[in-house]
Formats: sequence, C-alpha cells, structure tokens
Amino acid sequence: MKTTLIAGVFAFLFITSVNGKEELASKAELYTGEEYSSAFTNPADDPALPNVLLIGDSISIGYTVEVRKQLQGKADVFRIPGNGKDSAYGLENLNKWIGTRRWDVIHFNWGLWDLCYRNPKSKMQGHRDKVNGTLTATPEQYRINMEQIVTRLKKTDATLIWCTTTPVPEGEAGRKLGDDLEYNRIAEEIMMANGVLINDLHTHALLRLPEIRKQKGDVHFSAPGYAYLAEQVAGEISAVLAQE
Repeated sequence: MKTTLIAGVFAFLFITSVNGKEELASKAELYTGEEYSSAFTNPADDPALPNVLLIGDSISIGYTVEVRKQLQGKADVFRIPGNGKDSAYGLENLNKWIGTRRWDVIHFNWGLWDLCYRNPKSKMQGHRDKVNGTLTATPEQYRINMEQIVTRLKKTDATLIWCTTTPVPEGEAGRKLGDDLEYNRIAEEIMMANGVLINDLHTHALLRLPEIRKQKGDVHFSAPGYAYLAEQVAGEISAVLAQE
C-alpha cells in the first residue's frame, strides 16, 4: 500500500493533469474551520498509508472533510476537483482524475445529475424543471455510461465501492420521485455483475430524513446531515482497509 503523495494541511492539493498526474480537489473547494484543524495536522501525506479517492457530486463534497477526519491515520483521502456532475461528464474526465497515482480504494457515485430534468428557460437554480425540462441521461444512457465507468475503474486495481444515490425528496424542482430508486437499481445490477462493493447511502439517509435535509424539497443536507453520511462512508472504507 505504499505510495508517494503530496498534500497540504487539512486540504487537497490541486494537481494538474500534466505528465499523467492526477487532477484533484484544491483547498478552496473544501469546507475548512477550527473544528477540522485537529484532523489535518500533518503537512505531508504519509507514504505508508493507503490512498482513497472520492468521486461524486455536491453530496460527496459535503461529506468529504468529515470522511477525512474520521479516516485520519488510516488513509490519505482525496476527492476529484469540483462537482462530478453526471455520468457522461464523469466518463469525459475520469482519466485525468485517476492519473497515475496508485489508488487503494475508490468510492464513487453518479446519479442525481443524470436523473435531473433541466430547461434553459427555468429560473430555478441549475435550470431545473421536471415539467418542461429535458432529462440529462435516460436510464438506458445511464446504464451505458456506468458500464464504461466501471470498466475503466477496474483497470486501476483499486477496491471499488459504489455509493448509492441519496434520496430525491418530495417537491424537488428538477427530479421526479422514484427515479433515484430506478437509477440505483440499474447501478446495482452493474456493480453486482462486476464484483463492485455497494455502500447503500440511500437507505442510510432515509433513516434520518427529513431531519438531516438542508431544507424541504432539497437533495442537499445540513452540516449534521453530512456528518451523518460521512459516518457511513468512512465506515465502509474502513472495513475495506481492514481487510487489505
């Protein structure tokens, strides 16, 4: 599990995809504060620790720092830069995110963007519009994209953990109730066929809804909500690391 790493205090370095190096999240993209300072006191990565890569949309951005905090001393945890958006965007950028670093565990998700309806005329944030909008990725397109993503990720020889898409709440402007379940079923079929582990964050989130929601009708979570999700994510990663 030895690797050569470079990182900053309680943050990720932004490493451009030059000469095959990976492109990772920058300091400005992470939530920082005194509550996290004790978790990131080491100014350099530990070459004796395994490397973990988190891939996902804004939900994963929300739980990243807490996951790092909970895995301190167990792993060096990184995430992709910015928002992983939809599966087509993931396919387009996957190679530069992976780079040449040896990844021991890759925890990944796409879904909420794929199942979102958008209309350029909509005034809602993100131009969401489930009435007159266009679906970002049909279930068929999503399946094709996810199959290709898994094929690429398997080439890393990392232990792969698929994270189920978190729930779509009632009243969400651009997403239809039940689509999260349909897209999760598609992804789970692909993961099971490829021997990919599954972190059922959807069920975990449901146990505490609606109290952990940021607000009614919002797919995002409150700070305590993200900490709650991070417990599950860190736990699944820890279980894998304990077996390696």
